[in-house]
Amino acid sequence: MKVFGFAGWSGSGKTTLIEKLIPLFVAEGLRVVVIKHAHHDFDVDEPGKDSYRHRMAGASEVMVSSSRRWVLMHELRESPEPTLEELMQHVSPCDLLLVEGFKKEAIPKLEVYRATLGKPLLFPEDPHIVAVAGDVALTQNILLIDINNHAQVSDFVLKHTGIK
Repeated sequence: MKVFGFAGWSGSGKTTLIEKLIPLFVAEGLRVVVIKHAHHDFDVDEPGKDSYRHRMAGASEVMVSSSRRWVLMHELRESPEPTLEELMQHVSPCDLLLVEGFKKEAIPKLEVYRATLGKPLLFPEDPHIVAVAGDVALTQNILLIDINNHAQVSDFVLKHTGIK
């Protein structure tokens, strides 16, 4: 599987961009998987649901299955947060694994940048950022892709990973 990451400040549009790219990758016949890093207190379960009650009772893992999907929730309790490499061991086989967040990982990444956030660019400090998808002109020496040109971003990712 090919791995490609998306990094950027909160609110830069990483999730929205990935959401627009996935159908383009799928249209190319690719099986796509996403790993997203979230803040420590996120939850995908609802209080009161059976799976939530099982987790709160102390189960370290709870799997919920239906005729349409299944999900496995793993509680870390006092264990350290797993690395990206450890998480990758749990994903299904795929052609393209998209990684959102995990800024410090040594994987090729596209920086998603919005000047209106008033934050500095990440790429000067991260040698693994191979291009920037942004909404402003840059004077630095790095490939800039229009963040709103999803076909161009998709093409870049596919070429950079060697899929196309």
